[in-house]
Amino acid sequence: MPAQPDVVLVLADDMGFSDIGCYGGEVATPNLDRLAAYGVRMSQFYNTARCSPSRASLMTGLHPHQTGIGILNYDDAPDGYPGTLNDRCVTIAEVLGAAGYGTYLSGKWHMSSDLHTPNDAWPTRRGFDEFYGTLEGAGSYYSTRTLTRNETNIEAETADPDFYYTDAISDNAVRFVRGHHAERADDPLFLYLAYTAPHWPLHARAEDVARYAGRFDEGWDVLRGQRMRRLTESGVLDRGWALSDRDPAVPAWEATADHDWQAARMAVYAAQIDRMDQGIGRVLDALEESGRLANTLFVFLSDNGGCAEEMPVETVHEFITGFVAFDETTRAGEPVRPGNTPAITPGGEDTYATYGREWANLSNTPFREYKHWVHEGGISTPLIAHWPAGLGTEPRIVHAPHQLPDVLATVLELTGASYPDRYEGRDVLPPEGISMLPTWRGGQPPERSLYWEHEGNAAVRRGRWKLVRKYPGEWELYDIDADRTELHDRAAEYPDVVADLAADYQRWADRCGVLPREQVLALYERRGRALPQ
Repeated sequence: MPAQPDVVLVLADDMGFSDIGCYGGEVATPNLDRLAAYGVRMSQFYNTARCSPSRASLMTGLHPHQTGIGILNYDDAPDGYPGTLNDRCVTIAEVLGAAGYGTYLSGKWHMSSDLHTPNDAWPTRRGFDEFYGTLEGAGSYYSTRTLTRNETNIEAETADPDFYYTDAISDNAVRFVRGHHAERADDPLFLYLAYTAPHWPLHARAEDVARYAGRFDEGWDVLRGQRMRRLTESGVLDRGWALSDRDPAVPAWEATADHDWQAARMAVYAAQIDRMDQGIGRVLDALEESGRLANTLFVFLSDNGGCAEEMPVETVHEFITGFVAFDETTRAGEPVRPGNTPAITPGGEDTYATYGREWANLSNTPFREYKHWVHEGGISTPLIAHWPAGLGTEPRIVHAPHQLPDVLATVLELTGASYPDRYEGRDVLPPEGISMLPTWRGGQPPERSLYWEHEGNAAVRRGRWKLVRKYPGEWELYDIDADRTELHDRAAEYPDVVADLAADYQRWADRCGVLPREQVLALYERRGRALPQ
């Protein structure tokens, strides 16, 4: 076995802070719970509020705007973001590959604006020895577009009636561990396992959905309270923080019609996470059987908070096709019925739906807001870190704040890999993060500012204070130590703090290439294009 630790990064897609069992949720996640029971849970780890930017930041240790991906993988150059990994960054795979690691990716990439022609932003050209997965984001779990092995399209494999993308991601990750890397077992391994679960559409195997029959019948109001109690009793959240009010746009459960349909939506979402956890269990088994698990840093997190995007039947086609190619029929030729309506029970291949704002409000318990926004509900993720050889097996909850660029810094410290000043003849930006190893081992990180921007929504956090705005609104100021659920805006009381943090944010935005939102909006208007939702 290699002396250097193996590294496995597992990323869920559009999953809220409190969905999994060890973070207070109702979803059965025994494998993730097992990792948490013998590892670290972080209560204040932050992503960047959206799919592509979070992936870019995770992979490069930079802020997403520095990598060319400020919104999604859409090419808006030269006036906007290129939407594709640029040549000023290096990926974890490139750094670890140069340090002798075997590097593997199974799942969603979503960091190239060209989904069909291999280019310098494809995984195989950004350090991965083997790639199985998709170039686009979202899409059907049964008839999966842009499915690729290395640089060859293999969409034909989805014709198998038993094909289900979450299982395929897990199965190929297991093959990388047991097969490809077995040929170089003395070398360390890096595996990036990037699920699309539980991103819409709500597609799940019937046997998984059946396990959640009746589980959500009490409705989002009761379940939010139950999650909050479990989170505080477990020590993940401070008992002094109040549960945020139900979203004003969400009706009370008792005032909601179609309870059966509503509960069925959440049951399918839960089943998607359940199936992902089953696959994670198979990967853990493969690592354990090969004798690698004890010296593997295994990290699990989500790319953004729960997703409140709706699919009204009246506009559903415009919404879907703004992101992905949409198949009007199933593989068997049956019509696909898109949209959120009680007339359509989701889950099967012939449906295409989301779970909506109501259940996203539950997923993000106890926080406000959702994917897209940088209030706590949009950027707070569960993070589990398990590494027996380096962290021991005593369970710990870490409350110090960290964010995505810190993942690369942590990997650099624990592997001893060198980050280059130049890579393949080009200058690259220095990484932005700090290692989390000292924090995981009981220390405190140095005081610093954390930053976010997405679609004009912006925030900076330094110490107890967080300055945040929802575009095009005004700055709000929260004392996160006393009020992590952001219920009491203190901006009027502390104008000097607002001014100081706003100036800090602007220096960061200028340095990291954050485009003014007005510039992006003008670009789309000139080109007559709809804005990415």
